[in-house]
Amino acid sequence: MTATEQHTPGQAVPGENPRHRSAEEIGRTAAGPRPLPPLGPTRAVPLPDVEERTLDSGLRVLVAHRPGVPMVELRLRVPFAGDEPTHPAVSELLASTLLTGTTTRDRVGIDDELAAVGADLGVNVDPERLQIGGHGLADGLPDLLAVLGDVLTGATHPDAEVTRERARLVERISLARSQPRTIAREALQRKRFGDHPITREMPTGDEVTAVTAEEVRALQAASLVPRGSILTLVGDIDTSAAIAQVEKALGGWTSDAVARELSPPPAIRADDLQLVHRAGSVQSQLRLSAPALRRHDPRYAALQLANLVFGGYFSSRLMENIREDKGYTYGAHSGIEFVPQGAVLGVETDVASNVTAAALLETRYELGRITAVPPTDAEVEAARSYAVGSLLISLDNQGGLASTLAALAADGLGIDWLRAHPARLESVTTAQVAEAALEFLAPAAFTGVVVGDADVIGAGVRALGGISD
Repeated sequence: MTATEQHTPGQAVPGENPRHRSAEEIGRTAAGPRPLPPLGPTRAVPLPDVEERTLDSGLRVLVAHRPGVPMVELRLRVPFAGDEPTHPAVSELLASTLLTGTTTRDRVGIDDELAAVGADLGVNVDPERLQIGGHGLADGLPDLLAVLGDVLTGATHPDAEVTRERARLVERISLARSQPRTIAREALQRKRFGDHPITREMPTGDEVTAVTAEEVRALQAASLVPRGSILTLVGDIDTSAAIAQVEKALGGWTSDAVARELSPPPAIRADDLQLVHRAGSVQSQLRLSAPALRRHDPRYAALQLANLVFGGYFSSRLMENIREDKGYTYGAHSGIEFVPQGAVLGVETDVASNVTAAALLETRYELGRITAVPPTDAEVEAARSYAVGSLLISLDNQGGLASTLAALAADGLGIDWLRAHPARLESVTTAQVAEAALEFLAPAAFTGVVVGDADVIGAGVRALGGISD
């Protein structure tokens, strides 16, 4: 370089390796930090029309044309409630063995036939429903439906498969029941819903061990029925042709019975938190719950935003307090959970035993603060942007749309509710969010559980009051 040549810091010099600028250098100018550009307007995700048909069997079919990729998503929801104490165990084994063989296909044959059209199917069950979900190539929909129809009408639940899956299920249950989150979930369900069947989310190992293949086959014949069930298809498919394919493939799935819906659980009552002893635990699980609103309620959008401001996303008040400021936890969350004919609020976090009382105090403090110090315009706008944006992102693929349509249909809602919801969120005022927070997030509305080593955390949490053993 000659004496007259000059270069600025960070600029590449001929013959030398270029120096990468630091993030601080990139983010600053001579006048100071670079200002962040404003957020642009949220772009709406176009939602397709949904063609609906109820077949002679009573099966309700929803089909939406969503091009983009040559795939189709499938969701079948069958109401699957039962009052018998053995029902959860038999249901779990039915779900585990449903795809293991029919009168015309064995397990390998089912897998091969699905793989040939780039498809798969999975089954899960809970106290409310049995769900079959999957996807495949759009032009392979007839083959996917043919396998589904065969499974629904001809699953044999072979003795050997039931024996094998029973052993696997017992092992999984044993592992799950040792997990703190499972213990906390079961304790919370009992606290808020008593002995209602909705609390029976996981059978015991002994209950599963006692199930026979005959009981599994009998439950399928009695309860896996089309009347009252909902099949949702979303993908690059012709809607009318898809319905005709469903009629052809599932025409033999018939029954005079009606799929059994779970009865509404009792309303949550405000009460002391229950201290659940878990000997030797080095962590505690805080689980609080209160009544909420269904999607049908005109105040639902306001409650959704109030929940986000409180604890529903990373920038919430609860996260800012007990994670960012206090360092008590890696994460804290609040959300709305839907139950038959209702909804509940949940607040949860896991903390070290030595800060359990402090974390509970701060959680209660934030519940009180959001009622006494209402959300600001800035907080509501941030929550609104997150709510609208995350909803649109979740719908920007076939699988997300299929799952959302299936959940809404089970709740008596449809695509029109989904189309209108972003506008509902945009129209909510800060005052309406404050009203929802005052009504639903008041500390006095909650009950719940604190799970941990009572010998370690008991004195601290009892000193706060509102704790029972």
